[in-house]
Amino acid sequence: MKINTILTSSVLAMLLSLNACGQPEIAAQTSPMVKQSTSGICHDKTSSSYHRTKNFVAFNSVAACIDSGGRLPKSKTNAIDKATKEAIEQNRSFVELYDRSDWPHWLDSDKDCQNTRHELLIKTSIRPVSFKSEKQCNVLEGLWYDPYSGETYSVSKELDLDHIVPLKFAHGHGGDKWSRQRKALFANDVENLILVQASLNRQKGAKGLDEWLPPNHPYRCEYIERFNRVMTKYALVFIPAEKRIVNRMVKACGQSD
Repeated sequence: MKINTILTSSVLAMLLSLNACGQPEIAAQTSPMVKQSTSGICHDKTSSSYHRTKNFVAFNSVAACIDSGGRLPKSKTNAIDKATKEAIEQNRSFVELYDRSDWPHWLDSDKDCQNTRHELLIKTSIRPVSFKSEKQCNVLEGLWYDPYSGETYSVSKELDLDHIVPLKFAHGHGGDKWSRQRKALFANDVENLILVQASLNRQKGAKGLDEWLPPNHPYRCEYIERFNRVMTKYALVFIPAEKRIVNRMVKACGQSD
């Protein structure tokens, strides 16, 4: 278990380095980033106990809180242990825990009140769309083909906007090192987005090519090609076990590596 010890130590070192850039260790009393409870537990804003913790010492970072003698909530410690175990099993280095809020998505970059999802609903509808209001911000109905299922849908709420390469998958294959700006670029890149049946998107979750393919068989090779294209575009890297399976898929589809 020497590797596990090394990885766990690196995780703690990573947490303790989060307070870089010369920020003050103790936070101002207004809107603290981290609250250390009277029992010594460090709650950041992702903790379910953050808002319930009324008596606390405020810190600017988890690292500063731990430095003062605090400790992580059991749920977060368990998450780190799980991520460390997965890293060992998959023969890769540990990556920071995934937080979807670190990947800004469905942005309205051009400030026209239509975010990424609704702009794609408009762009990909087979017929003119209708909107929820006269402001024409949110699409209500149209006609969309879902290549995952091979079916068409007319009500927008029946569809999810799926990341072909899921955000969490990207995070675990090199994206954890990206800046927030690059994460936002990836999360809103139309080359990595597709409107699909909501239940299939949720069935897929954060799975890669070795764990999930669309049930609509005629679309599978195109899905594999698009997944690989996005991986290449953003210099994301499959782990060896995944790469062997993906290579066989690519060969079966008659695609080049």
